[in-house]
Formats: sequence, structure tokens, C-alpha cells
Amino acid sequence: MYKHILLPTDGSDLSKAAMKHGIALAKAIGARVTALVVSTPLNSLVVDPSIVSGALDQYKALVVEQTAKYLDNISHSAREAGVDCRTLCVEHDKPYEAIVDTAKKHGCDLVVMASHGLRGVSAILGSETLKVLTHTSVPILVYR
Repeated sequence: MYKHILLPTDGSDLSKAAMKHGIALAKAIGARVTALVVSTPLNSLVVDPSIVSGALDQYKALVVEQTAKYLDNISHSAREAGVDCRTLCVEHDKPYEAIVDTAKKHGCDLVVMASHGLRGVSAILGSETLKVLTHTSVPILVYR
């Protein structure tokens, strides 16, 4: 069965529920987990990064704060359940690529992720979950 489960999260309510499910699954089968937050670089979000050069430090501080909060919650939940948990934060323009790459690089044999995240239920063709599904050979458990 599965030995190492990747738990990518964006902090949304559904993603939090998926994390709880992934931790419970890991406990039931004796697997370990790696929690992952993918942050988007500010230059990917802005047309002209020179305009917001002063905001870069604020953006980075906010990302660090939010990421730490998300990962601390998952780590705490895993510890309470007796599940070995590693946490990672990766900066990448394309979250789905970071998830696929992390699963491969760290030898994860299952990815548990929410069907949609902070952007809400958008067209399924635009979802990060669908992109992960179509770009990896690692099994995916989609939590809805």
C-alpha cells in the first residue's frame, strides 16, 4: 500500500479537510506525509514588477507568515495522530508543476488534494488538481 503521501495545500477550507483526510489515511495504513505549500512569486502576479518593488518585502513576509501557519497546522495534526510529517514550501509560477515535481523528487506514492482551492469551484479545465492529474503518474486521491 502507500508509504509516503504528499499533501499539497493552499489553506482553503476544502484543502484543510483534504489534509485531515490524508493524515487519517496515513495513520490507518502506517504511511508518512509531506505537507506542501506552493507560493507564487510576486513577479508572476504583476505585469510590471518595477512598479511594486517596495511591496516585494511585504509580499514575501505575508507568504512566509501564511505558509508557516498552514504547515504548522498540518504538522500539529499529524503529530497528534502519530503520523511522521515533513513540511515543505516551494516557490513556483505553476503550482501543479511544483506538486508533480515534489511528488517525484521525494518519492511520494500518493497525492491527496482538494478538488478545488482558494479560487473556488472554477471550470475544471483550469484547476490545479486537473493539471496534477494529467501530468503525473503518481496516484491522486481527490477530496471533494
